[in-house]
Amino acid sequence: MSNYNVNNSTVNALLGWIDEGIVAIPEIQRPFVWSATKVRDLLDSLYKDYPIGYIITWQNPDARLKDGTVSHGKKILIDGQQRVTALMAAISGHEVLDGKYKKKRIKIAFHPEKEKFEVQNSAILNDKRWIPDISEIFKPTFSSFNFITEYCNNNPGMNPDELNRIIQRLINIRHSTLGIIDLNHTLDIKMVTEIFIRINSTGVSLSQADFVMSKISVNSQHDGPIIRKTIDYFSHLIEHPNIFENIRANDAEFSQTKAFRKIQWLKDYNSNIYQPSYSDVLRVAYTFKFLRGPLSNLVSLLSGRDFETREFKDEIIESSFADLKDGVMQFVDETNFKRFLMIVKSAGMIDKKLVRSITVLNFAYALYLLLREQNYSSSDINHAVRKWIVASTLTERYSSSIESRFSADIKRFAKEDPRNVIQSVENGELSDAFWENTFLENLETSTSNSPFFNLYVMAQIYDNDYAFLSKSIRVQQLIEERGDVHHVFPKNYLQKNGFDHYSIYNQIANYVYTEQTVNLALSNQPPAQYMETVKKQIGNKEYVIGEILSEEELEENLKMNCIPESIYEMDAGDFQEFLKERRQLIMEKIRNYYFLI
Repeated sequence: MSNYNVNNSTVNALLGWIDEGIVAIPEIQRPFVWSATKVRDLLDSLYKDYPIGYIITWQNPDARLKDGTVSHGKKILIDGQQRVTALMAAISGHEVLDGKYKKKRIKIAFHPEKEKFEVQNSAILNDKRWIPDISEIFKPTFSSFNFITEYCNNNPGMNPDELNRIIQRLINIRHSTLGIIDLNHTLDIKMVTEIFIRINSTGVSLSQADFVMSKISVNSQHDGPIIRKTIDYFSHLIEHPNIFENIRANDAEFSQTKAFRKIQWLKDYNSNIYQPSYSDVLRVAYTFKFLRGPLSNLVSLLSGRDFETREFKDEIIESSFADLKDGVMQFVDETNFKRFLMIVKSAGMIDKKLVRSITVLNFAYALYLLLREQNYSSSDINHAVRKWIVASTLTERYSSSIESRFSADIKRFAKEDPRNVIQSVENGELSDAFWENTFLENLETSTSNSPFFNLYVMAQIYDNDYAFLSKSIRVQQLIEERGDVHHVFPKNYLQKNGFDHYSIYNQIANYVYTEQTVNLALSNQPPAQYMETVKKQIGNKEYVIGEILSEEELEENLKMNCIPESIYEMDAGDFQEFLKERRQLIMEKIRNYYFLI
């Protein structure tokens, strides 16, 4: 059997197949990303009989039903969605959704005398030489005779025969040839993706999540469109709550469903810590409900594939959609989401800037949902999720081979007590050798958004630490108020003393959270000089740098910020030694933090 078939069809036939449901467009209920000028250019290409590229469809497999009959699968449009949507908008007059989920018309105008297309505007509407909306030409009720008579009356210089030729050429756009590549349902995602990339002139790749969303959206029998919209709307609302009313107004059918009521809490929600995309929602729901990692397997399951017999069965489709729907609904549940975020915050991750990898949070949420479903106590769940967030960040667990890692880890948590799983990881991957060697080496970096520096800041937040040289402003406040990190050894001072490369003066061991006024007061001074001023403030109560701290407060503040006691005597010549000492102190703080949470 061939992997694909290539056929020629027409614009008219394709639009008819879409209306009849033979071909499904997964993106039709998502925002249209093409500009109106790009729609105009597409119509111009068709009018001039230029090729507009191949349309690629992927056949959904036929599934064997319980009664022995066969259900024929739809064709899913996987490439050409924007082009087809553009044709539906311009020719059929369909509305499209903009980025805020508002419906709008894209009206393409045509100038018969110049045979020119343009996006409709006010000038065109006031110029009788233009056809302001070509969709009127394609309506079944359109009369060429009446149009030509009226147009020539308004534009006496236009020859009726010439106008008739031009209008017929415009109408014949619907009969323009389209090349359609039908991919066989037996192809796996990797091969479909490879074919897509090679054919697609822009070199754009489809993700596995895109394929899953396509499979979901075309199965109305098992609530596929509802699942798809729940995922899609959630991922948009979590970032832009203000589009809620647009969704409700423009999707009246979905707004009456239980799924819509499940996500309406987002209209009043504002958090930037965890903003999952549609692929993240899919990943989490699939991981915890199916105990699997590769999304390619979900595509097969939603198609009804029996991995043992290699048959496609309706009962597998039914159970897979039911499990996925349950997983998605648990993901978007207000109580689940907010309780998970409370755990994340309780670990010190209070802001998006501390989220180095959303993958860590994805697995942590899958773990939370799994343990909730297994009826573990709240304290056990909180402990396990907090530990796993920090442990997986420490070891960069999900920096590669994500799907296989997710699969192995979720299966293990499903079978074993979470405390035993975590203890096993601690014994094997967080030994003293890890802390004293591997982790210390990881701290030798100049990346300010390093996951390891983020862990240090999380430890400070967890310990409720004050900012450097402060007794009233805590690190958490600076993070929440978008404060910046500053240098213990001022950057300009280091540059003047030979440390002129950013990879040296921007070492994370030289970073500290402090108020802007403190940073300015430190200026270009070596630590020995500005710390001498800080000490003098203790006795004479004169405000110069930071707040006036007692000896005990100053000593405690240095400990909180992992500043070695030797800071009082340090200048540029001691910078490398300072970095070494501070890395050791940072490592110890993070280690203590990990075993406390």
